[in-house]
Amino acid sequence: MDNFFFSIRTTIKRFASGSNVLIVATLLALVCANVPGIREYYNWFWELPVELKLGSFNLFSHNGHPMTMLEFVNDALMAVFFFSIGCEIKREVLIGELSSFRQALLPIIAACGGMIFPVLVFYGIGIWEGGDFLNGCAIPMATDIAFSLGVLTMLGKRVPISLKVFLTTLAVADDIGGILVIAIFYGSTINFTYLLSAFGLLLFLAISGSVFHIRRNPYYIVFGIAIWYLFVNSGIHPTISGVLIAFCVPATPKIAPKSFLEKMERLVKRFPVREEGELETRTMMTANQLDWVNEINTSSNQIVSPLQKFEEMLAGVVNMFIIPFFAFANAGIYMLDMEPSAAYSGVALAIIGGLFIGKFTGIFLFSWATIKCGFARMPLHSTWKMLASVSMLGGIGFTVSLFIATLSFKGPDAASVLNDAKLGIILGSLISGIVGFLLLKATLPKEAAEEVEE
Repeated sequence: MDNFFFSIRTTIKRFASGSNVLIVATLLALVCANVPGIREYYNWFWELPVELKLGSFNLFSHNGHPMTMLEFVNDALMAVFFFSIGCEIKREVLIGELSSFRQALLPIIAACGGMIFPVLVFYGIGIWEGGDFLNGCAIPMATDIAFSLGVLTMLGKRVPISLKVFLTTLAVADDIGGILVIAIFYGSTINFTYLLSAFGLLLFLAISGSVFHIRRNPYYIVFGIAIWYLFVNSGIHPTISGVLIAFCVPATPKIAPKSFLEKMERLVKRFPVREEGELETRTMMTANQLDWVNEINTSSNQIVSPLQKFEEMLAGVVNMFIIPFFAFANAGIYMLDMEPSAAYSGVALAIIGGLFIGKFTGIFLFSWATIKCGFARMPLHSTWKMLASVSMLGGIGFTVSLFIATLSFKGPDAASVLNDAKLGIILGSLISGIVGFLLLKATLPKEAAEEVEE
């Protein structure tokens, strides 16, 4: 249990630091999109072709056409992001909060409410406004784990760990919903040759780990790139391939912990030392000693599963580079010719309503009903006011919301709608974050919360 809470604290710290970089990238995108002289270069950069060619074969191509830099970010780099999300989901299902039905029930049900109500609010405002942007109703469904946990971290130890666990698990469940929405609704014309080939490789990859016990990470990287390429040209959005590949990565190590410890004891006892005090005085090892050290190092690598290796390896890359670079590419809103009414009408209003009203209402209402019906208990050391405040943070839907917006409104004809949608996402997330922070600051205990679950 102590290891679990240490993992939660480490995750929160990691996401909090990533949120700072994300804020800087977003502000930089807004500046670059609106400063004359820079704006032209900013737009030019995202239209540059990206190629990785071997002969006439280009890895970064859509049906024979080179990807632009923007497509490379949204289709290739975001596939890596969703791969990391897939690794996180698999870990949570196997050993985390999603592994226990009773523990996971409250945040999972809350996440369902947090996905249903924003769509209803968006759709209702869209009908009332008479707009033609209803295909973007999934935009306010997502909760951005980096920003939401970043807000909690600002309040320090006053926040009970149970609330941090609740929000983390809710965000993971939210990601699952977002992945399903992208897979079902945001594809194009299906090329079944590519699609069947991709699923054939996925099946082979799963068998490689479960039957042939292959644990080499480069092996999964090579096959993962091939599967991603097939998805790019299949008509299914390629980011889904990242999640499916993650599900095929083995979660068990090559050596069991017990066998590893026994082997370490044998190796340490057999470490060749010629005379007493040699290890204290020597700075260079003998050839035999170096062999034993290398064997210890090899065994140490084999006790960590490929899934955990990928998750640890990608954590910094995703949070400090991929997500900020995605924000820099997609958060650039041109506001110099924007009407002030754009912030409180049309698609922006629908998104703000979905994030600020729909998210809070769905998460809190479904949580309240689940607890009152006795299906789950209130998070320890928490009150209804605290739970309501955390529910408000669910309206911070930045990264995945931006991603769904770019899928919903494509092409030159939808450029102005996409611009307004981005404005709605930023404003809705900002309002939810500020209000959630102020509510938590008012409702949390003045002293540090309990740090140990009972």
